Amino acid sequence: MSEERKHVYRLQGLSCTNCAAKFEKNIRDIETVEDVQLNFGASKVAIIGDASVEQLEAAGAFDGIKVYPEREKVKEERVPFWQKHENKNTIVSLFFLLCGYISTFSAGESSIVTITLFALSIFIGGFDLFKVGLNNLIRFEFDMKTLMTVAIIGAAIIGEWGEGAVVVFLFALSEALEGYSMDKARQSIRSLMDIAPDTALIKRGGSEFEVAVEDIQIGDIMIVKPGQKVAMDGEVIRGRSSINQAAITGESIPVSKEEGDEVFAGSLNEEGFLEVRVTKLAEDTTIAKIIHLVEEAQAERAPSQAFVDRFAKYYTPAIMAIAFLVAVLPPLFMGGDWQEWIYRGLAVLVVGCPCALVISTPVAIVTAIGNAAKNGVLIKGGIHLEETGRLKVVAFDKTGTLTEGKPEVTDIASVSDMSVQELLSVAASLETFSQHPLASAILRKAAAEKALLLEAHDFQSLTGKGAKASLNGTIYYIGSPALFENGPAVTEKVREAISAMQAEGKTVMLVGTDEKVKGYIAAADQVRQSSLAVLEKLTKLGIQKTVMLTGDNHAAAASIGRKLGLTDVQAELMPENKLDAIKSLRAQYGHVAMVGDGINDAPALASASVGIAMGGAGTDTALETADVALMADDLEKLPYTVALSRKTLQIIKQNIAFAFGLKLLALLLIVPGWLTLWMAVFADVGSTLIVVLNSMRLMKTRYK
Repeated sequence: MSEERKHVYRLQGLSCTNCAAKFEKNIRDIETVEDVQLNFGASKVAIIGDASVEQLEAAGAFDGIKVYPEREKVKEERVPFWQKHENKNTIVSLFFLLCGYISTFSAGESSIVTITLFALSIFIGGFDLFKVGLNNLIRFEFDMKTLMTVAIIGAAIIGEWGEGAVVVFLFALSEALEGYSMDKARQSIRSLMDIAPDTALIKRGGSEFEVAVEDIQIGDIMIVKPGQKVAMDGEVIRGRSSINQAAITGESIPVSKEEGDEVFAGSLNEEGFLEVRVTKLAEDTTIAKIIHLVEEAQAERAPSQAFVDRFAKYYTPAIMAIAFLVAVLPPLFMGGDWQEWIYRGLAVLVVGCPCALVISTPVAIVTAIGNAAKNGVLIKGGIHLEETGRLKVVAFDKTGTLTEGKPEVTDIASVSDMSVQELLSVAASLETFSQHPLASAILRKAAAEKALLLEAHDFQSLTGKGAKASLNGTIYYIGSPALFENGPAVTEKVREAISAMQAEGKTVMLVGTDEKVKGYIAAADQVRQSSLAVLEKLTKLGIQKTVMLTGDNHAAAASIGRKLGLTDVQAELMPENKLDAIKSLRAQYGHVAMVGDGINDAPALASASVGIAMGGAGTDTALETADVALMADDLEKLPYTVALSRKTLQIIKQNIAFAFGLKLLALLLIVPGWLTLWMAVFADVGSTLIVVLNSMRLMKTRYK
């Protein structure tokens, strides 16, 4: 779609997949419209061309669809289920239906009173149905409403008024339940849209103003008081507080924020006073992107849904043909009773209604994607949800994924008369001017141990080896063992200690002078506390192989592999080598996920069946490139995502199998006359209700 001429609208009152298809077709018939994309799950429509809101509402008048521009804030009326116009009609229809059956016992089936009561039930409950169904019949458009209209009119013609009234009521009930279930599924998006406030307190020129988020500019200073929600993404420039980011990342534990830290729109400031510099416009905030991506994901058809839609296209005309043959062939060639076989043909029409089949997949997909978004996992389409449910292998990047991504000091040892505390002071003083990650690890350790920092003079970085500086008149060195090769002798005992630590994946730095090695410090990237538990859960979920793909050295990789119990470790890989490794795993196992940070691992993420990025809340790249984004910078949501996807696959298969099975059984029961017209509708409504309730179980899937 051309973005320049694209207009997006939100919809209210879009009740069923069939109505959505008809609404989309009606919009296409508007001469000034070039293209249409209707998102049933998110209840949105995007058009290219020119069409007024009035024209769009006229296209949806058959279903009472209301249309609003996407960015217009609309307060949706929460009408109780039983107070909706169509549901009121269903209740009145039920009242006349019951009165009709009471009249059957007192006045008889053929009395004018009984027929009138049943006719009122049919007319009130089926008025909207008949309008659409008859219109479709004239145009030779065969959908479920066409089937029902023909069946009800046919029942009235052959004198089965009571059966026709029951069919109308049960179909209306089925439509109401379908609308209710989709409404519940869409609430996950509505709840996301309500997370961030509509206004923020902005400080300009010494004064404070309440400003609508659409009018806030990048660089504005936003004031966030204790207990208030953050309205815009930004950077803290003053203050300190605990921020609850559960709405964005799914993390229940508040995160400490201070100057320089990033905060997200929709998060809750729990205790401190903050001044925040706005860094993104309202439409570009993380929560806005999440909403947009979730809506796009719900519009993307899963493979199973695409199959069902293709099947339904041929299924409905086939059912009409079968119903016609059942009604006509026995009376013509076998001496059957016309009324009896027409009745059975009508029953075939009713039981063949594909309601349960059509709704079997979209309700499950929409519910699962909405549930995941609320738990801090962004799944960008039904196809990715299904692929995640089929995973056999999960490959991980090491740094920042299985590990913390920053080294920590693990060992400090003196091999001279210098104490460990003095050795740490010298090392930290030397590293004060260095930008190396290992320098940061030593400085953090020194701060934790309250080690004294000495004044360093004549600092010099020794590229690739270390650094040197003068401390209290003595020149000290810190660096890799290679730095001391041509310097003071390194004893055999120290060499053995270095070799042992390197075998564990640690990086060793020696500290010394021109005359003597004073001691050594070892540092290593620490395994995330959650990594081992995550890998164990994945194995229990049926993941056959867990692989680490890293550019780090073999010793460090092997050490972490042993700690975590990974089934395979591949080290010293360039990005192209990671890509080859993923291709090899896909060739061998079929369904492979790659978990990384969404930046360095882009080729491997793209090549995997499912690319899973961590820390999506902080990086636009992760949100844009990955198929699945774990919004928190933690792996703990990965088992939940796999479990949710597998449960969704199970439910979709159950829904399709149940819908098919029940239709087939009902068709077999119709031929010998064991299934009445109202029982056929009851079977159809029952199957739709069971499919919906089965799909809604996904709302109960929780992160553990």
